[in-house]
Amino acid sequence: MDNNLITLLGFVGLFGMIAMRVPVGIAMGIVGVLGFAALTSFDVALGMLATSPLHTVTNYNLSLIPMFILMGVFASATGMSRELFRAGQAWLGGFRGGAAMSTMAACGGFAAICGSSVATAATMTRVALPEMRRSGYADSLSTGLIASGGTLGILIPPSVVLVLYGFLTDQDIGKLFVAGVIPGLLAILLSFVTIQVLGILRPESMPEGARYSWRDKLVSLRGIWAVLLLFIAIVGGIYLGVVTPVEAAALGAFCTFLIGVLRGRLTVRMTVSCLIDALRTSVAIFTILIGAMLFSYFLTVTQTPQLLTEWLTSLPVGRFGVLLIILCLFLVLGCVLDPMAMIILMVPILYPVITSLGFDPIWFGIIVVVAVELGMITPPIGINVFVIRSVAPDVPLGRMFKGVMPFVAADTVRLALLVLFPTLVLFLPGKM
Repeated sequence: MDNNLITLLGFVGLFGMIAMRVPVGIAMGIVGVLGFAALTSFDVALGMLATSPLHTVTNYNLSLIPMFILMGVFASATGMSRELFRAGQAWLGGFRGGAAMSTMAACGGFAAICGSSVATAATMTRVALPEMRRSGYADSLSTGLIASGGTLGILIPPSVVLVLYGFLTDQDIGKLFVAGVIPGLLAILLSFVTIQVLGILRPESMPEGARYSWRDKLVSLRGIWAVLLLFIAIVGGIYLGVVTPVEAAALGAFCTFLIGVLRGRLTVRMTVSCLIDALRTSVAIFTILIGAMLFSYFLTVTQTPQLLTEWLTSLPVGRFGVLLIILCLFLVLGCVLDPMAMIILMVPILYPVITSLGFDPIWFGIIVVVAVELGMITPPIGINVFVIRSVAPDVPLGRMFKGVMPFVAADTVRLALLVLFPTLVLFLPGKM
């Protein structure tokens, strides 16, 4: 059978199984093994199946994934998200749109100890939505804001998605983490600007909250010292070269556990529940990784990355035209696929194109994540919006999408700024 036909059948089969709700990792593994067997032999495919999964799960650098996941689970169980929101209220609540800005700031803070957009969106919906309702905010604005803030979970370090990108492209994970700091802060800043613009256009939609005394503001910081300590220990330690990313992940998980125990919020039963949750999530991620590695062998034999590179670089649109095509592809897929699944599926195919065009791999990793973030809140199938709907089923889906559109515009501006000014991404990694 012709190689091109086998490749086409492989991709049709893959997306067909995904459409039928087959887990992405399983779908990639099935297509990878069967396609590899069709192009080589069944015995060779069995040999690959016997060695590749073991090689993937025993990779030392990937051991930080379950550690960061465990840190996020412990952080959620110890109530750090609520303390972040209260601190935001104390410092920002007195301004017009203060509760909205507090929510976005809390999303950024929780993202720094969580690493997951879905978990950030779900957690902050439970914490912030009731408070914003009590403050008089419309449900459309509240849910749209939380959906946008939730996307920071895959950008602000520690980010599991950036870990996967670093593994797939053999890039320094520490530099990827540091590179995500300024774009993450830029996202929060642009959301603040968006909130203030909405407050000018529709003053009734952005009520002013109660003003807090300086004593109350300082007292509120006691609740977030743990988050600041964890962020400084992880990102600062990696940036200064004191710890490796794997060591930082283990340190973060242990410190979060210790904080929960000292605060009396982690009982034995809750600790066991957290360990089980982290185990389930880790198994799901490693299943996707194993499937991706099997699928990559199939792609290598078919020479799909090389052929795609030759085709895209031959287009008369220039290097930034090719980049725009790739970003649009990530944006569309981000509407329907889980971020981790999409990164694992698409990066091995498109990474050779980027390197052949001379783009910086660290910069491209951040750009891809921002494009994926944008896809996660873009209609008609923004994953984060549906996550919030599952937590707040009383809010109509159409109202949520209406509320998220101003923040889609803000994220589009952010993506454009990062493309036009790569220094925003590369400045901090360049100092390492």
